[in-house]
Amino acid sequence: MENKLRLEIVTPYGQILSEDVDEVTSAGTDGEFGVLPGHVPFITTLKTGVLIYKKGSEMGYVFISSGYAEVSSDRVIILADSAEKAEDIDVERALAARRRAEERLKEVEKIDFARATAAIERATIRIQLAGKRVVK
Repeated sequence: MENKLRLEIVTPYGQILSEDVDEVTSAGTDGEFGVLPGHVPFITTLKTGVLIYKKGSEMGYVFISSGYAEVSSDRVIILADSAEKAEDIDVERALAARRRAEERLKEVEKIDFARATAAIERATIRIQLAGKRVVK
């Protein structure tokens, strides 16, 4: 795999992606990071956000809902709580989830604020990402 990275994205429900790519960018809890072949090894936590990978002239997009990234010189392994390729996102489901979370926020006395805002964040990122597909 000269000048390539093996990108593997795994959730508790199974493997989402396993491909040789040229570059990976993701949202770490300490900030966004990018990985090219030959990168120094590290492990980091991920926040809810978008993982972008480049394969030749194609760009791929994956929704990541927190987790961990293990980076080595020729591999990026993502262990995520949940993950969805942009083309697999159900926009109607994400819109409904965001509406439910917004309604929960209106019930101030009974609300788990952190849970509701996290649900809104996840739904909003999914909705934004759903418009992106693998770009060639």
